[in-house]
This record gives sequence, structure tokens and C-alpha cells, in this order.
Amino acid sequence: MSFEPDRISQVVLRPVAADDEEGFLELARVSVDLHHPWVRLPRTPSSFSSYLSRSDQVTAVCMVLCRKDQDDLLGMININDIVRGPYQKGVLGYAVFLPYAGQGYMAAGVALAVRHAFEHLDLNRVEADIQPGNEASLRLVRRLGFRKEGFSPGFIKIAGLWRDHERWAITRDMELPAVRRE
Repeated sequence: MSFEPDRISQVVLRPVAADDEEGFLELARVSVDLHHPWVRLPRTPSSFSSYLSRSDQVTAVCMVLCRKDQDDLLGMININDIVRGPYQKGVLGYAVFLPYAGQGYMAAGVALAVRHAFEHLDLNRVEADIQPGNEASLRLVRRLGFRKEGFSPGFIKIAGLWRDHERWAITRDMELPAVRRE
């Protein structure tokens, strides 16, 4: 994998909590231009409350990426639409906050999330649906060893518009992102 493995030792993923609301909302607000038009994060107390309640640890696991030494919120990573039975799969959603973009934190966080999905959630497959123009996200999944599986026109409705997406995935039998165990 060609990402900064030392970043993995600097970060931790943990479940999003009610105590994260103020910091999360402020970071989401200052990062809105970075995320547009790719993703819309909660930016109000009401939308954060909905986000928090969606993380039921069964069909969705919502986490924040933090620096170990300072607990700064660096971004968010979700494993959404978890399906059990013969599928054993989930769909990633992720976004880095300003001023941490472009520093390798999100690649480390997604690597940890994939490991969590396979080792703790016992999933066999993790998918990422990415809009074709989102070059940063496409570079990230390529670096982590995801494979491109297809293109879906009008696949996901974001901000009122049906947007095309490339479908990427990684499965348990593929080379996993290198994550140091502690």
C-alpha cells in the first residue's frame, strides 16, 4: 500500500458521541466548500442528533477519526447499509475536516475502518461509491487496494440531485490495508 503507515500510529477511530456535537458541527461548517458537491455532513444540532441515532451498530457504524495524542477530530468515517446473511457487506462514507485535508489522515482512517469491518463486524466486503470527479477520494481507494467494479449513472441522490458514481470494493481475501496492531 502506498500511503503513510506512520499516520496509522497517530490516529484512532472511535464511535461518534453526543459530546462530539459542538466540535463536529463547527468543523463540518468550515469544511463545507471542501465537501461540496461530494457529501453533505450534519451542520445543525438536529441533523447531528439524527446522525448519532442512525449509528445503531447493526445497520450503521458512525465513527470519528481523531489524533491519539490530542483527541482532535480529523474527520468522520461511517460503515453504512450493513447487510448480513449471505452478503456480509457494508458501504463506506468518509470525509476529512479542514485543516487536516491532504495530510494522509483519511487514508489511515479508512484503512482502520476496513480492518474494523473485517475483524470486528465480521464483514466480507466493504464498498465505496464515489462520484467520478472526486479525485481525492478515488486516489484514496486506489492507494488502499480497492478494485473498481463498475459505474452507475444516477446512483445516489445528494443535495437533491441524482449523481453518477463509480463503485469500488475490497474483500476480506484481498490484500488489506497495513494496520499496526497494538
